[in-house]
Amino acid sequence: MDIAKTYNPQDAESKWYPFWMENDFFKSTPDERTPYTIVIPPPNVTGVLHMGHMLNNTIQDVLIRRARMLGYNACWVPGTDHASIATEAKVVALLKEKGIKKTNLSREEFLKHAWDWKEKYGGIILEQLKKLGASCDWDRTRFTMEKDLSEAVIDVFIDLYNKGKIYRGVRMVNWDPQGLTAVSDEEVIYKESNSKLVYVKYLIEGTSDHITVATTRPETIMGDTAVCVHPEDERYSKLKGKNCIVPIVNRSVPVIFDDYIDKEFGTGALKVTPAHDINDFNLGQKHKLPVIDALTPDGKISEAAGAYVGMDRFACRKQIIKDLQELGLVEKIEEIKNKVGHSERTDAVIEPKLSMQWFLKMSEVSKPALDAVLNNEVKLIPEKFGNTYRHWMENVHDWCISRQLWWGQQIPAWYDDKGNTVVAKTKEEAESKLRTLNSQLRTENIKQDEDVLDTWFSSWLWPLTVFDPAVIRNGWDKANADLKYYYPTNDLVTAPEILFFWVARMIIAGKEYTGIKPFENVYLTGIVRDKLGRKMSKSLGNSPDPLVLIEKYGADGVRVGMLLCSPAGNDLMFDESYCEQGRNFANKVWNAFRLIKGFEVGVGPQPASSKAAIAWFENKFYEQVEIINDHYSKYRMSDALMATYKLVWDDFCAWYLEAIKPEFIDGKAQPIDKLTHEATIGFLEQLLKIMHPWMPFITEEIWHLLKERTPKDCIIVAPWPKIKPADDILLKEFEVVKELVTQVRGLRQQKQISPKEKLEVFEKSTSPKPTFDEVIVKLANLSSFKYTNEKIEGAFSFMILSTEFYVPLANNLDADEEKIRLKKELEYNQGFLKSVQIKLANEKFVANAKPELIALEKKKESDALNKITSIEEQLKNL
Repeated sequence: MDIAKTYNPQDAESKWYPFWMENDFFKSTPDERTPYTIVIPPPNVTGVLHMGHMLNNTIQDVLIRRARMLGYNACWVPGTDHASIATEAKVVALLKEKGIKKTNLSREEFLKHAWDWKEKYGGIILEQLKKLGASCDWDRTRFTMEKDLSEAVIDVFIDLYNKGKIYRGVRMVNWDPQGLTAVSDEEVIYKESNSKLVYVKYLIEGTSDHITVATTRPETIMGDTAVCVHPEDERYSKLKGKNCIVPIVNRSVPVIFDDYIDKEFGTGALKVTPAHDINDFNLGQKHKLPVIDALTPDGKISEAAGAYVGMDRFACRKQIIKDLQELGLVEKIEEIKNKVGHSERTDAVIEPKLSMQWFLKMSEVSKPALDAVLNNEVKLIPEKFGNTYRHWMENVHDWCISRQLWWGQQIPAWYDDKGNTVVAKTKEEAESKLRTLNSQLRTENIKQDEDVLDTWFSSWLWPLTVFDPAVIRNGWDKANADLKYYYPTNDLVTAPEILFFWVARMIIAGKEYTGIKPFENVYLTGIVRDKLGRKMSKSLGNSPDPLVLIEKYGADGVRVGMLLCSPAGNDLMFDESYCEQGRNFANKVWNAFRLIKGFEVGVGPQPASSKAAIAWFENKFYEQVEIINDHYSKYRMSDALMATYKLVWDDFCAWYLEAIKPEFIDGKAQPIDKLTHEATIGFLEQLLKIMHPWMPFITEEIWHLLKERTPKDCIIVAPWPKIKPADDILLKEFEVVKELVTQVRGLRQQKQISPKEKLEVFEKSTSPKPTFDEVIVKLANLSSFKYTNEKIEGAFSFMILSTEFYVPLANNLDADEEKIRLKKELEYNQGFLKSVQIKLANEKFVANAKPELIALEKKKESDALNKITSIEEQLKNL
């Protein structure tokens, strides 16, 4: 069999992914096995693969592939989110390019364009995930606006409305002037901005006096309906019952008094603009002030403002400052930094706006979801996010669930021409309900609410509706077989920034409609940043294209590179060199495979060195797989990968293969014995299994090149290695071997002794342990390894733990140079001994430390004393 000299990732990826698909290895249906289920956080249908997706979906694929190998019925459900704001913006932009305005289209016409766009572009990101190796059950792919999933959303709205948990009212909302819709508090991103704090004089009516108010938003002055001060502020006591004049529009408004004002802050006077600030709105309600909305929905100055009509809000801000200065009404301007809210979707500066919206009461429905996390029923990983979750849930506001868009689930509320409102699934049902309120009802006067529901109001049902959309109507008792089998799911992998947006709300929905949590564990990834610590983004140009990385380094290389340094909940400082390291690892594995396949198997006996090396590696494998399993159980993904990496690269390639590799005689490799060859193939197969979740393509490729296999005998479904208790004594002995071989190799380099020149090594010991003697002879290239009770005069010596070793060097030992080396070593060990003894003399440490920690420090002290004694004797002899 011809084996390529170098591994070609593209060949393996193009071969094995279709093969897995064709043979239904990703497919899952309920059976007698225990299920292991993950539902994908559905990416936006507008999305293309970015580095955050790469991290998140690689972790999910690692978990699902390992579960499959552990014998679980592994089911990973893929899908996409309809992303109301983002998708509608894409479609509006596309229509604009064609000279079509949304306002010139009917709702039905616009939605046809939107569905056409979705069918053409909406599946791109899922196809890209296949390049990564994502082993989703693609037959289960769902979309949040599919007919039955949308029906479930409508069912939830009607149910919660009937329970009195959904209401409609005028409230101050976060308004996105670019998206032309309300957004929830959680969709507002606060960014530090440079702003001007303008101190404006408001003249007291009928006098030449004035009151000064500071504002960062002078463009809203036209909406002012009062100036407020503290009732106990003596500076303004004479203004009781007075009015002041709003600049520019010359409106007379009252000076009101309220203890809401902090008299120590700024000038102690506040301009009250009820239409443009939630606190001002509350003051306005309390003091019965009129409301003047100075802005249009798209962020321009409104007719109601009475000045600057039609001007953009930010252009108005600049102009009004100039005009106020010309009128002599600006006392001063300060440059400040403040936090300004931006829309998460469009990045437009948010405007507080009074608007009629639909809300979900959160105080009652959120309690079971809070308890689920506080009681550890749902585990957050890492646990540090529990406090954030608790803070959010204990301070939750009612959820504004309506959006002023067309793309999404249309709110099932219906109105007649008399101001009556009913909630119903169909127009026919709505008409029946409205007739009980309005006997003169005409069918053509029935209108459905124009708004759609917040995207999160559909995705909060995701773990339920991907399996059984009808569960909302039918209830848990009548749930279908899929939901009863796969729910609750096992692990959710997502980002901390949507912990409240999505995770908390899914728990709320799960508890509300099944009484059961939607998942066991929530693994929260960090943010992918560049090596300067900046969040990766298109605008900064610091985010590499994941598909280009896959083309350059292979999917396995990129997967390993992403996860080498991504502890849960901590940000990943990405550098392309990590992907290069991943590719190098794949090449290392390939070269080890080629070496093993290149062995010629002979009929000779098994060397003692090979037998000992096999015994060591078998136990090393058991020890490390137990550690790897423990890392997985604690969701220490980077640690599990690093332990796998070191076991393969260091223990297998650098030590085991070197120990069993046949010698070259006269330039020709000698045959390897059959027992060692079979054991080595077996070890490689076991290592491929533990590598497979991280590196699915190269492991499947090598698995099939090792020997002929049936189409179903694939590593993707090979059983995860079973382990036995490791022989700790044997493993500790081999650690001494490694240190000994390293010391001899270092000595050769230091003394410029050829690697081919055989040396002799003595161990000073009264109780020899010859298990690995032949391995030492081979790896250190010795003529012999012997034991002695006496010092070897004139030999180079070194200590490992408390044992002394000698290497006779004859003409190679320089006494003066050796004295210098030994004195440095003596100084180091004396310093080390002093630090240990200081710690042991610390009464607080001894009183509080665990017994095993004290025992460890005492052993360090004993070893250091032995080393010092040995070095002093060596110096004496020299």
